[in-house]
Amino acid sequence: MKTKIKIYGIIISAMIFTSCAVAGNNFQSSFSSDCDSMETLKLYSLFSEYHKNKDFGSALPYGWQVLACDKAKFAKWIYYKMEDCLWHLHDSSVVSPEEVKAIEDSILNFYNVAIQYYPDGMAYFQVRKAFVSETWLKLDAEICIAEYTKAAEYNPEMDSYYYNRFGQIYIANMSDENDYKTKAIDIYAKLAVREPDNAEWPRILSTLVEDVGQLLDIRKRNWELDRENLEKAWVYASECIRAQDCGRAIEPLEFLTQKSPETINYWNQLASCYNKVGRLSDSEAAYQKLLELDPNNKDFYFNLGLIYKEQGKLSRARQFFETANDKAGGWGMAIFSIGLLYEQSARDCAFDFKTKLVYLLAQDTYRRAVSIDPSLAQARDRIGALSSSVPSQEDWFFNKKKSGDVIPISGDCFTWIGKSVTVP
Repeated sequence: MKTKIKIYGIIISAMIFTSCAVAGNNFQSSFSSDCDSMETLKLYSLFSEYHKNKDFGSALPYGWQVLACDKAKFAKWIYYKMEDCLWHLHDSSVVSPEEVKAIEDSILNFYNVAIQYYPDGMAYFQVRKAFVSETWLKLDAEICIAEYTKAAEYNPEMDSYYYNRFGQIYIANMSDENDYKTKAIDIYAKLAVREPDNAEWPRILSTLVEDVGQLLDIRKRNWELDRENLEKAWVYASECIRAQDCGRAIEPLEFLTQKSPETINYWNQLASCYNKVGRLSDSEAAYQKLLELDPNNKDFYFNLGLIYKEQGKLSRARQFFETANDKAGGWGMAIFSIGLLYEQSARDCAFDFKTKLVYLLAQDTYRRAVSIDPSLAQARDRIGALSSSVPSQEDWFFNKKKSGDVIPISGDCFTWIGKSVTVP
């Protein structure tokens, strides 16, 4: 195999993507210059067979000849397979330095033609071109930056690995004469939004800015300079949320919901931020909008229940917790939250027999939550915590109640409840 690589690898640069007629004597001495369709198909079959068997050195010359004859016919497959051959041979321990040099001399032209003749693979081949420009060829930073910039334009969702390499080039070449620091911040801010659980991106960001406030100021300025840009508004909002500064996040989120009123995520974040800064009525309105967009989302009903609980509207809160439970087909946390409403109501009133009945109702509700979700430790804890607040045997005796009796919840404090308990 090494002999074949030696013969054909060295001449790659001269023959790449040219017609057989101008490929040179070295090429034509071993292969027919016939480029009719049957001959090209035969050559492609040989190339594919060698590739399938991982005999990349034998496959490569046939691949070059196929491309010399017809760059488009097998474009859907040949460029990926050729790249596979080139990368394996480049990294092989049995390939000579001269052969590696020949591969490196041809690799950029290879990617250019792959992009031209197979545009469906443009984003993939462009980012690989950027990578080899940086790592194999060690080209100047400006060239690598241009290649990665193009890759990000072709595919804004480019893999984080390549975005990180892109960002590191900016960081390594930052100076007072360029804006590379700002561009590096842009990249790592994007990654931090994309992967909120990856601690590496905030760590790198922290080395680029003096504090979180400075980063938010940069993001805000970027948006204000291009006010109609939804992506910049979202980056600013996301950074504010990540920094737990919902007060600043509200402005870009309000803009986003106005410009893209059907985007659930924008409304969800805005509703959450309104809630966190105490704007409960605005949060309620945002969640109502979310229910218009997604009427079966249990979380939106649940969050509205929390808002009504915070507002002291306990009956309405219960209604939304019950709906959340129904939408989920049984949700222990929603039922647990109803129990908390009963317990909250009982704590606000005098501790008498009627109040003890409400504590019993809360305890029964917690048991119901556990029956739905046995892992709900909070509910188990509350069941135990209320054991001294529910009616005792003496309470049942003095109030002339026996096991199995159904007792309606009554009292001025509890008119909203409208439930009954059964004597155990």
